[in-house]
Amino acid sequence: MHPLRRSTSDEEGSAALEFIVVGVILLVPLIYLVIALGAIQEQTLGAEAAARHVARVLARAPDAPTAAEGSDAVLTGIVAEYGLDEESVDLTLACTPATKACPAPGATIVVTVATRVRLPLVPELLGLDRSAAVPVQAEAVQKMSRSWGAE
Repeated sequence: MHPLRRSTSDEEGSAALEFIVVGVILLVPLIYLVIALGAIQEQTLGAEAAARHVARVLARAPDAPTAAEGSDAVLTGIVAEYGLDEESVDLTLACTPATKACPAPGATIVVTVATRVRLPLVPELLGLDRSAAVPVQAEAVQKMSRSWGAE
């Protein structure tokens, strides 16, 4: 046998081992990607639901105190239902045309809910979990009645 030639029996069975190793190397990031995208999708749906339902509660409430109480209750319920991080949820209201008090009769309100999705398995070491978070934002628009708040 020539000294530079290898025997075919030296590589017998290595294809299965290579397939398993390459499969695991490719499968682990793919599974992480699916889990991360699932978490982002869940938080996106939660933010969208919060914005939409808070806008509806504000528009259907008879006055400002009832609207504030109802919107707080709705937001608390959605945060619990979708597993949103309470500390990172930011709710803002804007009215068109701009008025002193928002919501106002006849105005169009824009409810914006913003939050951050922490990626799974990112350690809290040196604030990596905060820097690796994905921002998510949703908006909902609702027209207020012209007689809103009138007694």
